[in-house]
Amino acid sequence: MTGGCGFLGSNLVEYAARNGYEVIVFDNLSRFGSAKNKIWLSTLPNVNFFYGDIRNLNDIDRCLRLVKPDLIFHLAGQVAMTTSLENPRLDFETNVLGTINLLESVRLLDLNPIIIYSSTNKVYGDLESLDTEEMRTRYALPDFPNGIDEAVSLDFRSPYGCSKGSADQYMLDYYRNYGIRTVVFRHSSIFGGRQFSTFDQGWVGWFVRCAIETEKDQEHIFTISGNGKQVRDILFSQDIVSCYFMAAENIEKHGEAFNIGGGEKNSLSLLELFHYLERYLSIELNYKKLPPRSSDQKVFIANTKKAQELFGWRPEVSKDDGLGMMVDWVRLNVN
Repeated sequence: MTGGCGFLGSNLVEYAARNGYEVIVFDNLSRFGSAKNKIWLSTLPNVNFFYGDIRNLNDIDRCLRLVKPDLIFHLAGQVAMTTSLENPRLDFETNVLGTINLLESVRLLDLNPIIIYSSTNKVYGDLESLDTEEMRTRYALPDFPNGIDEAVSLDFRSPYGCSKGSADQYMLDYYRNYGIRTVVFRHSSIFGGRQFSTFDQGWVGWFVRCAIETEKDQEHIFTISGNGKQVRDILFSQDIVSCYFMAAENIEKHGEAFNIGGGEKNSLSLLELFHYLERYLSIELNYKKLPPRSSDQKVFIANTKKAQELFGWRPEVSKDDGLGMMVDWVRLNVN
């Protein structure tokens, strides 16, 4: 599992380890919180750590020659939009070169694993060509009441969108040309335990953290980008874990991409998240508005019908239940 000490990785590792899988965690521990997750993962059975950098082909080769895996979750990547704008070369090397290194190593070593890649909704660009309706607390896409499906055209914007989109397409193309059994998940917003969020990555966890800071200090002020009506569908970690393992066990046709998120019923805007947190914690949030972020989507809600049809997955944890569990985890684990 590349990037196995990150938020998504640590949740997948825990499930795999507790269900009898032999797990190799490949990570360079560069992400905030990954070192803490590594310590926690070391308490689990059947988990071995391989220190390596996805940008280094020799690291990947050495790991794959040693392990010869049946299943690879490729999660390593640069995942922050702001970082991609500040350092597009690092973004490219991590997301594109790192993915090519993995695919080429699998191909040249003549291995035959299933590879499931963690892509992003950013491969669809800004979605600015779609009709958007501004409502009291959120934006909406009236022509897509069930969310964005995989038929919507790809449109790479920003270094991050370009790098993740390129890796996304390489994954699909290596199935077409070389028969490598790839699956691509284009994620909306995921959240849950083991997520050490920052201001530019993991927005649900970050604003939960801001709310808990406000609970401690009513004068606490934080910032948001835009007017707060931006909408995403959120998916709790328990559901994303089931998604990955159900895909690995049930997909018969590989080389496919899937939009993965909580769907319309689990969508919310920043303003709606803030209203939930204010009620849940009995606080009043104080924030300042900054200009909208470059290449931000006003709305993204995943239509998960394809995943339901091809491998039987659908989200089970409601946004209210997930947010309550997230508040509890942040309160106990984030200083």
